[in-house]
Amino acid sequence: MATWGRFLLGSVLLLAGCAAADPTTTAAGDASTPAAGGTAATPAATASVRTATGCASRVETGSLPDWADAGFHGDTRMPHVFGARGDIVAVLFAHPLALARPDGSNNKILWVARSATTSPDPTAPATLVITATLDGTDTTVTREVAGGPGPSIIDMPRAGCWHLELRWGGRTDTMDLVYVERKP
Repeated sequence: MATWGRFLLGSVLLLAGCAAADPTTTAAGDASTPAAGGTAATPAATASVRTATGCASRVETGSLPDWADAGFHGDTRMPHVFGARGDIVAVLFAHPLALARPDGSNNKILWVARSATTSPDPTAPATLVITATLDGTDTTVTREVAGGPGPSIIDMPRAGCWHLELRWGGRTDTMDLVYVERKP
C-alpha cells in the first residue's frame, strides 16, 4: 500500500509540474482571473501565478459577463481573458493566438471595457494603447486600437507569454496573452 501511495503522489506531482510548465494551461479556479463580473486577485496572488506558469491570465471559455456581451446572441461562449483589475476583457476570435495561421485567419481580439464608475478624463486619449513585453526578455512592442477598446488584429513578433499594459480613456489594466508558433 505504501508503494501505491508514493506512486500516486509522484503521479500527481508529475502532472502538476507538466501543467505548470505549459503557459497555455492553468488550474481551474485560478485566483488571478476574476469571475464574470467579479474582482481580480491581489497583485501578490497574481505574481505567484506568474512565477509558476509564466502567464498570469488564463483563457476562460464560459459565458461572457453581461457587461461584455453586447452584440452577441444567447449564451455566448467565446474564449476570453480578463484584465487583472477586471476593467477589460479580450474576446479571442482565434484561439490560440498564433504567429502564423495556415488557414489564413488572423488574431482578431475584441476588447470590451467595463463601464467606468467615474467620469472619464476628457483630456485622456480614447485610443487603446497596448504595451506588450515578452516574458523573460526586454522585448517590448506597442500596439494601438484607434478609438479605444473594440475590434482589433493584434500580432506579436515572437511566440511566448506577453505581459500587456493596457491604457485607454484615462484607465489602465493588465493581462497576459500567450502566442504560439504554428507550423503550416
